Amino acid sequence: MDNNEAKKLVSEFEEKVHKDLIAFLQKKEALDPHVPECPDVEEKWGEIARAYMPDGAREFKDYPVVSLGWMMLIGMAMAFYWDKDWEKYSKEKNIYENLRDKRGYDNMDETVVEDVLGYSGEAAEKISELVAECASRVYGLLNHEHIEPGTEAALGCYIAALNQLYLAGMAMELNALGYHMTPLQAN
Repeated sequence: MDNNEAKKLVSEFEEKVHKDLIAFLQKKEALDPHVPECPDVEEKWGEIARAYMPDGAREFKDYPVVSLGWMMLIGMAMAFYWDKDWEKYSKEKNIYENLRDKRGYDNMDETVVEDVLGYSGEAAEKISELVAECASRVYGLLNHEHIEPGTEAALGCYIAALNQLYLAGMAMELNALGYHMTPLQAN
């Protein structure tokens, strides 16, 4: 597969993941028909991805759903930080590392769901299950691509999957925080 074919495959895969996640989250009523956007959080993607890749890529081999799902949680945390005090959090270096190091990589779900977002009990379980379902769906989409592991296309699809999970997590948390994108009514 040449470079142009790989780029096309990755682009089409990312669009497929985007559509699947949005439709699924809307069906679960975790997103409104118009998905909230947040350019401030979206701009942090590159920084977050670079910090996450060593951990995420290492864990993907044995724990692919965790590797994918944790990025959705990070997107949720970033949306929460945006709402809480973006002036402070936008300047913070090592946001990913700080989240990871609170309880360790293996407990990122508890760190984000309980410590950052403040969920507990049944609500925490519900959020964790929804994130796991999304990550499992994306992992299934990755498997259906039948891409040779270790190739440029495989890495590109993994990064595309992480990006869409980050954005879906961000949108889901913005929705949960009350950012509902509705059309303005003309008087």
